[in-house]
Amino acid sequence: MSRIMLLSRIFPEGIPTLWCPVITPFSAPGVCDMERMHRHLEEIAPDVKGILIPGSTGEGWDMSDHDILQVMEGVLPKAKELEQHLLIGALKGDAEKTLASIDSSLQWLKELSRVKHDQEALDAWGIAGFTVCPPTGADLSQETIREELEKILQRDVPIALYQLPQVTKNSMSPETVEYLIHKYQNIIMFKDTSGTDETAQSIHDPDDVFFVRGAEGNYSSWQKLGGGPYDGFLLSTANSFSRELGMIMEYLEEGKQDEADDLSRRITACVEAVFPLAASFKAGNAFANANKAFDHIRAWGADAELLRGPMLYGGARLEAELTAAARKVMEEQGFDVNRGYMEE
Repeated sequence: MSRIMLLSRIFPEGIPTLWCPVITPFSAPGVCDMERMHRHLEEIAPDVKGILIPGSTGEGWDMSDHDILQVMEGVLPKAKELEQHLLIGALKGDAEKTLASIDSSLQWLKELSRVKHDQEALDAWGIAGFTVCPPTGADLSQETIREELEKILQRDVPIALYQLPQVTKNSMSPETVEYLIHKYQNIIMFKDTSGTDETAQSIHDPDDVFFVRGAEGNYSSWQKLGGGPYDGFLLSTANSFSRELGMIMEYLEEGKQDEADDLSRRITACVEAVFPLAASFKAGNAFANANKAFDHIRAWGADAELLRGPMLYGGARLEAELTAAARKVMEEQGFDVNRGYMEE
């Protein structure tokens, strides 16, 4: 099937421009707090119509396959109710483990949906495809990265390629990405979290692949409507600034560049204040930790610091200093820190 036909099948109303790698709330080590998850999905749903479960922000690199399926089982019906498209994170260190993860997920989905074919199972739940990364290793050549990814891409399911050097310790070159997207019609999306943006700026014929930026900051300058190279965003901050990011997109569509720039600057200030603190925490990763801190304030408002900090997958809780820092900078930048969506 050609890519344009595949995209029309998956996204009959067009590809959402704002995607979110959703945080995973835990009530105990490894146990998703599904009530909390559902309420969070409801909160972001007006502006976020595409979600990734579980991405780096959702602690997908740390979670076992069993725990990932437990999360998926609870999320699928809610995401379908909210009409959110879903990417499944198959985040593993090599091609064999990635393929095993994809195949086990597909088998589980077929049994859950009571269908025989892979695409039927994906369509049944509004699943757009699987997100995969290059194999992990700082010394891998582009030839090795390409060969390993081709093993995955030969599996005939929709794929979102994910540039994540913070975890994989390497990057796909623009030439590697261009080779792959022209050879494999099942690539539907390319996400770049590197912050260099070299690939999006270098490839002038993306052949209908949807390019999304995953790096944080200066949001108004990277979307095509703002003069940038990206079709949309897949941002960890959409967990807590979904409405504001949606407003940036609206401002750009309306030609209100100054308003978009101002709101972009305010979110960027929050990121620059909290992400370095989150990265220094002894557990988790910066994406998960920072956005759990922001969301803790958004969820509980004025009472946030009276409650224990959010839990990570392994059971550690974020320290009060991190949530206090999130509250402080959000308040300084004029964001509401008193209304809590969980209290409503």
